[in-house]
Amino acid sequence: MPRPPGGTPPGDKPPRLPDDAQARFRTDVPSPARTWNYWLGGKDNYEVDRVVGDATAAVNPELIRQAREGRKFLIRAVRHLAAEEKIRNFLDIGAGLPTESNTHQIAQQTAPDSRIVYVDNDPMVLVHARALMRGTTPEGVTGYLDADFHNPGQILDEAANVLNFKEPIAVMFMGVLGFCQDYPTAKQVVADTMAGVPSGSFLVLWDCTDTSEEARRSTERYAESGTVPYNLRSVEQLDAYFDGLEMVEPGLVTISRWRPDQAEGEPEPEHVHGYGAVARKP
Repeated sequence: MPRPPGGTPPGDKPPRLPDDAQARFRTDVPSPARTWNYWLGGKDNYEVDRVVGDATAAVNPELIRQAREGRKFLIRAVRHLAAEEKIRNFLDIGAGLPTESNTHQIAQQTAPDSRIVYVDNDPMVLVHARALMRGTTPEGVTGYLDADFHNPGQILDEAANVLNFKEPIAVMFMGVLGFCQDYPTAKQVVADTMAGVPSGSFLVLWDCTDTSEEARRSTERYAESGTVPYNLRSVEQLDAYFDGLEMVEPGLVTISRWRPDQAEGEPEPEHVHGYGAVARKP
């Protein structure tokens, strides 16, 4: 399986971390954030991440394209919310490592006064938090929380230091809820987070689905590496995350076909086994 371009960093030296994060940092066990970074063509990964990334993608070659389609979905969704829905507050939970076209860059490019809070608990993401918090406009504000998505109360409380909770907020779970080992718990995380944001807020969510045999086999291979297992959900389970919310057209679809950037007459984007949607809280 060919490696993504740019996937090999200049060195595999562990970063300097605060003591509390250092205990969580491992170079002998793959990190979901670093493996995803590798599939996106980034350089913030280690040999252990590249090995499991290659082995998993060998079973399911779509994974690399799926990762990149997930990034494109993020770009289109954030652009739509900032431009069409006039959202100025974004809570990106499970943000992962910074790469090209991050949430704050897209939002502030469209609406310079946008406020963004990134949330993650991977120590490598903490290393790059300063880059994530570097606003692209004088009016914009960005922040970072070292927190676990299983603690929505903490996330909402601390996000209020940056975001304006008197205005609608875009809550984002981009390909991360599969790392919640129990589906009812994942559903409750989404429900509790959405309960804490105002009316008119939006949920932006996508995850990998169990709709292909290759996807099912690759998640088994991924779990064998000793990293945090990823749990595929059914399309029906993803749809249930949006209970009580009003779907934005075209609803829950394969992420490559959610409002794709394509010229008239171009063929429909190829299907991937990841589904997502954007929905409004009444």
